[in-house]
Amino acid sequence: MNDTPPPSIGQMLEWDTSALPLLPVLGVVLALWYWTGAQRVRASGRPWPWHRTACFLGGCLLLIAVTGLKVESYGYELFSVWMFQHLTLSMAIPPLWVLGSPGLLLLRSTPHRGIGRGVLALALSALRSQPARWMLHPGFTIPVFLFSYYGIYLSPIFDTVSALPAGHVSLEIFFLASGLLFIMPVLATGPLPVRQSYLGRCFDLFVEMPLHVFIGVVLMMATKPLLTTFVDPPPEWGVDVMQDQQLAGALAWSYGEPVALVVVVIFAMRWNRDDKRMNAALDRRAEIDGDSDLEAYNNFLRSLSAVERPETR
Repeated sequence: MNDTPPPSIGQMLEWDTSALPLLPVLGVVLALWYWTGAQRVRASGRPWPWHRTACFLGGCLLLIAVTGLKVESYGYELFSVWMFQHLTLSMAIPPLWVLGSPGLLLLRSTPHRGIGRGVLALALSALRSQPARWMLHPGFTIPVFLFSYYGIYLSPIFDTVSALPAGHVSLEIFFLASGLLFIMPVLATGPLPVRQSYLGRCFDLFVEMPLHVFIGVVLMMATKPLLTTFVDPPPEWGVDVMQDQQLAGALAWSYGEPVALVVVVIFAMRWNRDDKRMNAALDRRAEIDGDSDLEAYNNFLRSLSAVERPETR
């Protein structure tokens, strides 16, 4: 008989002492590093926006909660709980981390001498490497992100991996990584090895959004359990496996939409802001040099007119 009480919100919010604490520890370490780095930047007299700190620490808090509380234990037994973990790891935490601009913080807070110099050199060389270019290209990021839904749940991969001793945690790490790889080229403001145009990033967003939502329809319309991992929850819980799978599908359908909307709004605001900055820079340049491009074009037209006049005589 399973000693874990039936699932409830209160039970899921308790601390899970039996969980493998790899990801909660990662969340704590990253939060401490970020806070220390932000304080170091401010101590040097340079500003560091509070909203970046709030976003990154919020992502760390979500990581600690979704993998360190008892929601983690229930995720081994219930598809709906596992789907909630998956969506949080791949869609909620990555945008928060990227909006925190940890790359910029690393560059500004790390000393440029001693060990810090080596850390910066290593980080920059990794960022500029060819594998980083491949991994952040939309030809790689979008298929990997979609594979984390369709490839994992519509094939034997999930049941095979989750049966391994560290399979559950390995899948969580994969979902977190796939979400980061997808959202970094879209929202990151720090240095990247490749930088798409805003139009290209907009296209990537609107290609991915309907595709990841459709997996929810697949789960809700299925007439039999798709994963054997979740077909045998403790009988004393009174869980209907098909209803739980449909709930997982409903989460996949609805969870990502508000997150995607926020990402699109932030993306559109940045696009508009950068366009205004570019137009302002062009206006200042025109005031200084008298709009040399327009003058060159007018000279070209005058030269054409001068060539045509003798021919008309």
